[in-house]
Parts: sequence; C-alpha cells; structure tokens
Amino acid sequence: MNISFPLVPLNEIISPVERREVPITGIAYRQVGVRLWGQGAYERETIDGGQTQYTTLNRVELNDIIVNKIWARNGSVSIIRSETVGCYASGEFPLFVPRTDRLDPNWFYYLTRTPYFWKQCEEKSHGTSGKNRIRPERFLQIEIPLPPLDEQQRIVARIDALASRIAEARGLRQGAVEEGETIFKSRLRFAYNEALDFAGSLTDLSAICHQITDGTHNTPLYIEEGVPFLSVKDITSGMIDFSDARFISREDHELLTKRCRPEFGDILLTKVGTTGYAKAIDTVRDFSIFVSLALLKIDKSRVTPKFLEYLINSPQINALSKENTRGVGNKNLVLKFIRQFPIPVPSLDEQRRIVAYLDSLQAQVDQLKRLQAESAAELDALLPSILDRAFKGEL
Repeated sequence: MNISFPLVPLNEIISPVERREVPITGIAYRQVGVRLWGQGAYERETIDGGQTQYTTLNRVELNDIIVNKIWARNGSVSIIRSETVGCYASGEFPLFVPRTDRLDPNWFYYLTRTPYFWKQCEEKSHGTSGKNRIRPERFLQIEIPLPPLDEQQRIVARIDALASRIAEARGLRQGAVEEGETIFKSRLRFAYNEALDFAGSLTDLSAICHQITDGTHNTPLYIEEGVPFLSVKDITSGMIDFSDARFISREDHELLTKRCRPEFGDILLTKVGTTGYAKAIDTVRDFSIFVSLALLKIDKSRVTPKFLEYLINSPQINALSKENTRGVGNKNLVLKFIRQFPIPVPSLDEQRRIVAYLDSLQAQVDQLKRLQAESAAELDALLPSILDRAFKGEL
C-alpha cells in the first residue's frame, strides 16, 4: 500500500490498560474473542468463574483496542464495540485505549482490516516466542497512517456510507435467493397435493420400496484415501458432495455394503440432526453411508427417483418428519416412521410431468444462487479496494 499520510507509532496514540478482576466461582463471566483477518471482536460462550485457568480476567470497555497475542499476525486485532462491552479477556488478549484527541477508534478499526496492518503485526510477531506471540511493547512499535482527526472522521464517514451500500446490495441479492427458495417450497407443496389428486389415495413409502434400511451403526476406521464414507453433511447441499467426505478401506466398504449398498437411482434420506431431507443418487461412484443416513431402494416400476425426492422434501412430509423425530439434542428419525411416510403415487407419466415442472423451477433458483455467489464475491472485493484507497488518501 502506498501510504500518503504520515506514519505514527502506536505508542504515541494508544496506551495499555488493565481492568483486572479475580474470577469468583458461581459468578458468570461473558468472554470476548477476536476473529481473524480484521473481522472484529465477538462474544464467546459465558463461563463460570470456577471454570477458568486464569487467576485474573480483564474487563473490556467501549473502544478498547484488543489484541490476540498469538494470532495478531493473522489479523486478530480489533476495536471493542457496544455488543461486547463488559465481556472479559484473558492475559492472552492485551488491551489498549486510544487517545481520542488524535485517533478515531473507527479509523483504527478499518485499518485492522487491511493487509498493510496484518503485515506490520506479522513482522512484530516473529521471534518473540516459540509460538510467535506479539508482545505488547512490540505491538506499540507498529506505525500506522494518521491524518488529522477531522480528516480521519471524514474518511470514516465515507467508508461507513459505502460499506452500508455494499451491505444493502448483499442483502437484496440474498433476499432474492430466499424469495426464490420460498416460492419453490410452495410449489413443492402444490406438487404433493396435485400428485394426490391424480393418485386418489396415499401409499406407505414401504409399499413402493424394495428395501428401507440405514448405514452402519459402527464407526469404521477412517483412512487417508479409499472409498468415500458419507454422512448427513455430505448430501444436504442439494447434491451428493464428496469434497469433504471421509474415507474407508475397500475391504470395509465391501463388508458394509453387503447389507446396505447405495446405487444409482436409490434415495438417501437424512435421519439424524437435519432430518427428513432426501436426495436421489445420481452417481455411479462407490460409497458407503453412516447410520445418520437411510437408504431407500425404490420400485422404479411404480415411482421415479426424482419424483420421490421432491415429494419427501415437500413441506407436508417435512412437517411430519419434524413432528416424529425422537431423542434429546441430536434428533433421530427412526426407520419405522420413515416406512410410513404417506406418498401419493400417480402414473409414471404424471410423475415425469411434475418432475419436469419442478426441475425448471429448481434451475431458476440455482441460477439465482449462482448469481448471488458471484455478486457476493464481487461485493466482498469492494471493501478492501475502498480501504486501500482510503489509506492512500484517495477517498
């Protein structure tokens, strides 16, 4: 970054501060953390005073500068905003107060979001300890661009206005995606009712499946490379996603699939955690599944895979799934109830017509998601560009 403002060491404009308290058993203490890469301070879990290993905790106040000793080099430095006032930090998070007659706290906040500042923190962290912690005295040696206070405030106001417009644009694009998904869910509800009108009655899911079972109840030995072993997280994105899957040996896979072998055209159904989500298998790749997934081997002479996927994902079946999960915490959808899912089964021609209609709608929603992702990436790149210009004195 080509800095046009004079550089001033932090020790001239901020000072260390401590508000130490001895934690007391039976007293709740809100904890503060600092995200990486300038993403700000946040409130962590609340702990009892008897749970901490630290003999003292440091209370944070509005506009404090908080530094993560270990991860400052990765941008874990920020300003305390109103939502974290009154939280506590350990000694690993030294605090500083700005001289507000020279430094606008928001100027410093935006500076912590720049690669320029991260580089300064990294340089001051090297060699300070085995874990490259930044010592407070080294942090205070960092030099930052510092125009007059009124100029800082003018630029901050300009950044705030532009950041607000970026957030608004992001919200509008996300809102369009959410509206599209809401419309699609309403069409799934309509499709279920339309299928029932044509079928004239409901059929238990078990009547149109050759087998309804689930994956192994025993956690196999994971290996670095092998046959993918899928769980709920690997199918709930709208596709069967192997990118983050674990792997098991070919021998374990063959053993597990003697009872439960996923094949093209079968249906996977989530039964633990995110329950009742269906995905038709559209790949011929070998894989095994954990107990968190059910496997439906359907009678294709009576029902098409995509039609059944859509109907199981309809609001009607989704509501039944939520009403009939069992357990505390991690809810479970049992096979006995899955087998009783009420499914309308119209003719195959009618199923294909409904699927074609829903496929076209899904394609439109997917296109919205792609456009939203592309625009989000463009919007994400705007703020760093704005900050770069701001600290060059071009804003």
